[in-house]
Amino acid sequence: MPSQPGGGPNPLLDGLRIEPTPEPTALIIFGASGDLTRRKLLPALYHLSRGQRLPARFAVVGVARSPMNDDGFRQQLHDSLKEFAGVAVPDQISEALARDMAYVHGEMDDPALYERLKACLEERGAPRGALFYLAIPPAVYGTVVERLGASGLTRGEGGWRRVIVEKPFGTDLASARALNDQLHSHLDESQIFRIDHYLGKETVQNLLVFRFANGMFEPVWNRRYIDHVQITAAETVGVERRANYYETAGALRDMVQNHLMQVLALIAMEPPVAFSAENVRDRKRDVLASMQPITDGGINDVVRGQYATGWVNGTEVPGYRQEDGVAPRSTTETYVALRLQLDSWRWAGVPFYVRTGKRLPKRTTEIAIQFRRPPLHIFKKVSPTAVAPNLLIVNVQPDEGISVRFEAKLPGSRMQFAPVMMNFRYGSAFGRPVPEAYETLLLDAMLGDATLFARHDFVETSWALITPVHEAWAASKPDAIPTYEAGEWGPPEADALMAADCRRWRTL
Repeated sequence: MPSQPGGGPNPLLDGLRIEPTPEPTALIIFGASGDLTRRKLLPALYHLSRGQRLPARFAVVGVARSPMNDDGFRQQLHDSLKEFAGVAVPDQISEALARDMAYVHGEMDDPALYERLKACLEERGAPRGALFYLAIPPAVYGTVVERLGASGLTRGEGGWRRVIVEKPFGTDLASARALNDQLHSHLDESQIFRIDHYLGKETVQNLLVFRFANGMFEPVWNRRYIDHVQITAAETVGVERRANYYETAGALRDMVQNHLMQVLALIAMEPPVAFSAENVRDRKRDVLASMQPITDGGINDVVRGQYATGWVNGTEVPGYRQEDGVAPRSTTETYVALRLQLDSWRWAGVPFYVRTGKRLPKRTTEIAIQFRRPPLHIFKKVSPTAVAPNLLIVNVQPDEGISVRFEAKLPGSRMQFAPVMMNFRYGSAFGRPVPEAYETLLLDAMLGDATLFARHDFVETSWALITPVHEAWAASKPDAIPTYEAGEWGPPEADALMAADCRRWRTL
């Protein structure tokens, strides 16, 4: 029986159905020697195994250019778990996982590599399912899928074959379409799982349950009751060792086009007719299709900025242009704020404000839904202070949970009131650890559940909204970009964006 943190039974978890386990599967990781595999994928597999969520017959085959043998790949597993999963010494779970690991090395465009991979899978009994994870640079996606198709590895006789594609999925609308066409020439859309780790976070998934499983919230989830929505994704870190990528991406491509558009779609979508991957993804795509285009290069609706030298968490940090690998006169944005509007019956006139940036004062991702104030302030004779608007806050990370702000009377003989918070936290409510995003997404891909993965039309519609802004920025070729001191909440222009609507960013 599930237990509470204190050791007794937890009635909240009684009667939960047994969760499904995938069919016998081989996970083939392209880019197995890379950072993503070490930091995220191998620890996720360990936790899934510990939770008895992996199939009884399960194999991991690493594929990369780096010369390595099977034992070297197994040692990489143990080193990864020691550094990123707190498993100081190999245990029964990691040893069992390691026994079913193999490694194949070679150049990604070499047909011989795929023949060796095919032989390796056949040695392991050719499991019913094969999941190919492309943890490789986006420029190689097309080559790998083409070689997989040519070798017959994407065609399963009596089984299934699926491919996970990491972001970034294209750099603009044209490149996203070209990549989709390339993938579709060898794979059905049902075989393609475009991963966005934000959708694997428990609180993001909970948006669907929160909205559509609670009769008290959905009736007020519209323009009559909601004043505006703020979505913030803030990081304290700088560009770190990603300058080569970030110089060609920037905050708009890196965060808004994928992660934050996905979150916005979950907030704004209409109820699906059923909880299925296609129904949910249809309604999410509808949100983007109803979004007003960003005109004039976003001059009135988009603010960008770049961090300068400053202090974060008591440490002095360099500006973006002083980071290794960054051009001395770079105009790449490390901060962006947008005002977005939807042409829909539910959301007409309700602005969605989105902001993200690096070297901000606090690491947090949250959704703040601000409701309208009551139509009449009946307490102004006893308390002239205006009542604070009700606020619903969804904390995506790092402290997953949901909070509601409402007014309450202060204790005492006078009629005085103040805003109070009511909090729900995943870490304490259910007495079980919150799974990492990659655990959820890997398991869903093995089960064939595409609900939390991006579909090709969503990706292309998202790029169609963002690409005109990039094109306008490229055409203007500015010599300067607004800056903000590291440790601040972005440039002053971002505050002006909100002030123009007589609103302001929420203090975090």
